[in-house]
Amino acid sequence: MQDRPLRVAIVGAGPAGIYAADALIKSDKAQDRGVSIDLFERMPAPFGLIRYGVAPDHPRIKGIITALHKVLDKPQIRLIGNVNYGSDIALEDLQQMYDAVIFSTGATDDRAMNLPGIDLDGSYGAAQFVAWYDGHPDFPREWPLEAEKVAVIGVGNVALDVARVLAKTGDELLPTEIPANVYEGLKNNKAVEVHVFGRRGPAQAKFTPLELKELDHSPTIDVIVDPEDIDYDEGSTVARRSSKITDQVANIIEQYALRDPKGRPHKLFLHFFESPVEILGKDGKVVGMRTERTTLDGTGNVKGTGNFTDWELGAVYRAVGYLSDNLPQLPFDHQAGVIPNEAGRVFDQGAHMTGMYTTGWIKRGPVGLIGHTKGDANETVDCLLHDMQAGNLLEPAEPGEDAIIKLLESRSVAFTTWDGWYRLDEHERSLGIAEGRERVKVVEREDMIAASEPTMRTGIVGQCGRGGENSTREEGAE
Repeated sequence: MQDRPLRVAIVGAGPAGIYAADALIKSDKAQDRGVSIDLFERMPAPFGLIRYGVAPDHPRIKGIITALHKVLDKPQIRLIGNVNYGSDIALEDLQQMYDAVIFSTGATDDRAMNLPGIDLDGSYGAAQFVAWYDGHPDFPREWPLEAEKVAVIGVGNVALDVARVLAKTGDELLPTEIPANVYEGLKNNKAVEVHVFGRRGPAQAKFTPLELKELDHSPTIDVIVDPEDIDYDEGSTVARRSSKITDQVANIIEQYALRDPKGRPHKLFLHFFESPVEILGKDGKVVGMRTERTTLDGTGNVKGTGNFTDWELGAVYRAVGYLSDNLPQLPFDHQAGVIPNEAGRVFDQGAHMTGMYTTGWIKRGPVGLIGHTKGDANETVDCLLHDMQAGNLLEPAEPGEDAIIKLLESRSVAFTTWDGWYRLDEHERSLGIAEGRERVKVVEREDMIAASEPTMRTGIVGQCGRGGENSTREEGAE
């Protein structure tokens, strides 16, 4: 047994990485030895998907941050933000300083869709749009919202988020944390019809009930479903009987189909049994989309009918899944979009890379709800601790806590800290108070760093906070 704490680096400070840190700290095996964790995050602020992937009008989901706060407040954890793995730090750096490394990075790209016309002007990936309205600093500050009729391809919660934001008015979203540039864009949005397309039926939709119901909460949106789209086969009936969520979703869709429109100014259509076959263009721009009507085959799957419909549209958003980022110096399965692994152990050419682990979307693919990453984290941490007891971790040459700080300082990396997050949080809340809102999100990376770590501007790098004398935390904050 080592006479020092277990040193673990976690790359990615979203929910997956934070859950892994929490599982490590709570483990009896780790407590016997002690554990010291550094959470690296390429953004200046933590929380990953919750800050940059959840729609701004979903405060319930953002409330998960409160629980994550409690984890990051623990003295065994340091946040080291604004550090990019692969450029600011490399794999060999981590291998020199830590007993183990857990990769918990997310996904920022859209999964490819092989559809004629997909590259036309006015054809967009949902991930890019989400990054824009969530104020991600690495994406454009403006978004073209000129189309009056818009399509969204996909029947998951991301598709619902995109459709809802496109259908709402800018003023409806103003009370949220959206930055000024996003409000200005949405205020001038010309969309009055949003069409969501799914190739299968209501029983195969991947919505969750709460998100589906939320569509109807807006006073400006009519949710419309064609009664002819309410159809079930034996496979659909089995799916409804075996899943309460599937049954609830189908019931909500049925209620939308049964009622009369309310006469609200914006229409949000949920189309089922319409399979996109081509995005139609003129002069290089989207002018519509062609779909083929499908029908159930008895198993819950569908087959084409040969009947086609051309829909007049000015923009098409594809929400068919995210694609995880390929990390340097690590193996990557481009088809599945994951680091090859067994129960969280990173495998390269059939062998476990000593001390290397993974969790979250980069482990199992960008699917599922945020809470699902807890199970991922527990499995991965169990493997890491088993390897620790078996003596199968790395043997770092510089395991001291100061080593990584000195390295980042020597490379002039303007890293942010957990104490810095408290300063940025306070700054964003103060911006919100001035406008009668809870918070206004800061977009520019430089502005985030300036608010988080004001001494960075004078070249003085503070230590990564663990609640010491430089802490600016207030009791009860968030």
